[in-house]
Amino acid sequence: MPNPCIICVAITGSVPTKAANPAVPITITEQIESTHEAFEAGASIAHCHVRNDDETPTSDPDKFARLGEGLRKHCPGMIIQYSTGGRSGAGHERGGMLPLKPDMASLTVGSNNFPTRVYENAPDLVDWLAAEMLKYDIKPEIEAFDLSHVFQAVKMAEDGRLKGPLYMQFVMGVKNAMPVDKEVFDFYVKTLNRLAPDAQWCGAGIAQNQIVLNDWCIAAGGHVRTGLEDNVRLDRTTLAPSNAALVKRAVELCDKHRRPVASWQQAREILQLPLAA
Repeated sequence: MPNPCIICVAITGSVPTKAANPAVPITITEQIESTHEAFEAGASIAHCHVRNDDETPTSDPDKFARLGEGLRKHCPGMIIQYSTGGRSGAGHERGGMLPLKPDMASLTVGSNNFPTRVYENAPDLVDWLAAEMLKYDIKPEIEAFDLSHVFQAVKMAEDGRLKGPLYMQFVMGVKNAMPVDKEVFDFYVKTLNRLAPDAQWCGAGIAQNQIVLNDWCIAAGGHVRTGLEDNVRLDRTTLAPSNAALVKRAVELCDKHRRPVASWQQAREILQLPLAA
């Protein structure tokens, strides 16, 4: 039987606004409701950012706490993953929510260019975030924007700075970073399998490339990320009506490739997370 496919929904991010798509959830209540719909549609991981009332990003631990509480209540068993990304804060502020002990947290282990800025992840900050995740028993999701990030994450796992087995996400389609290229994608997968045979992996495509990466990942036996953080449209002329609609599209691709969609219990087993959330 084919291995179940984990679907992660990135519910809001730091960039999309209601001006781009009114369905983008901003308030804590909106995020909980949107995630619950996505959970029922088949998502088993919620990748979480939080926003201020004016839609700007923040790393406010109190907001993360309220969001986590609501998700645990309304999406029981769902894997909660907090973002430590650089658009929401600077320095140790980026990890201020880690004492809340989510199941997972994102971790980028190197720097790269973004559309208008450098996404800076200095080695000392990366090491501090990794140490906090070890301290609070949080599984990192390694966001690889560059091939060097794959090698660095493996090195960190080998020397004990990260707890294995790794879970890695190949991010493709960010302007000025790694483009969407099938040969590069295949090389990413081949390289990770060579360096860390016990690792699990997924992919994230930005904007119109979201469905492309969804298809590649599902066909290759990996897992997928979807959601309004990365893409606000179903196609060039149609806005996505919800996070759930994007999850349902990933579910359809799983059906196409004869991959079962992982339940939250299966996702926790695959990622070696405790069943009790």
